[in-house]
Amino acid sequence: MKLLVCITKTPETTAKIAFTDGDSKFDESGVQFIMNPYDEWYALVRALELKEQHGGTVTAINVGPAANDVIIRKALAIGADDAVRIDTEALSSSQVAANIAAHAKDKGYDVIFTGKESIDYNGSEVGGMVAEHLGLPYVSYASHMDHDGSKATVSRDIEGGVEVVDVAGSFVLSASKGLAEQRIPNMRGIMMAKRKPLNVEAAAVSDSKVSVVSYTLPAAKGGVKMIDPENMDELVRLLHEEAKVI
Repeated sequence: MKLLVCITKTPETTAKIAFTDGDSKFDESGVQFIMNPYDEWYALVRALELKEQHGGTVTAINVGPAANDVIIRKALAIGADDAVRIDTEALSSSQVAANIAAHAKDKGYDVIFTGKESIDYNGSEVGGMVAEHLGLPYVSYASHMDHDGSKATVSRDIEGGVEVVDVAGSFVLSASKGLAEQRIPNMRGIMMAKRKPLNVEAAAVSDSKVSVVSYTLPAAKGGVKMIDPENMDELVRLLHEEAKVI
């Protein structure tokens, strides 16, 4: 099988969020970046499991500058055979998806994996856009997948339950929790990653139809108010007048 895994770089989950340039740009000063967990823990690992089951190759792809190479090398350390970096800034979901699709259109990938979303923007957009560009079926929020080499049976989370679908031929899938279990790169994998190919390709699309006007932090949470359990009238008043939940 020939498998492609789309990976992205996100701030570490405990990073302090701040903005610069008139609140139009994320301030990266002092921020530690990681591979997006949905890409790493579920999409990449499930692709590696399919390779181990059926043979083939796993390629990781990222849209971004040379600074992203350290994240890409981690994917190689976990087990990807090779990697591609599209050499341009990631400006929007549509621009990222167009560049991934341009790389993949003539490569004959059996499955293209993405994480269900990135943990910074939570857009869940890239997978569907890649599928549209390539004219392929798209299965989102997959929590389980079996593949016999020609057809896949995928379970996906939906409102109030689980949907099971069969997909024949090539398709795009976004990986949710449960699709695989996280793998930690070992020393051998880390050393081998240095020798695996990381190919840099020119961007097919370098501009974006979307631009950021401004970012705004959520309102600060109010302090906790302690209410005497005997004073139920006060509790009801606060729930009604301040919390506005009743």
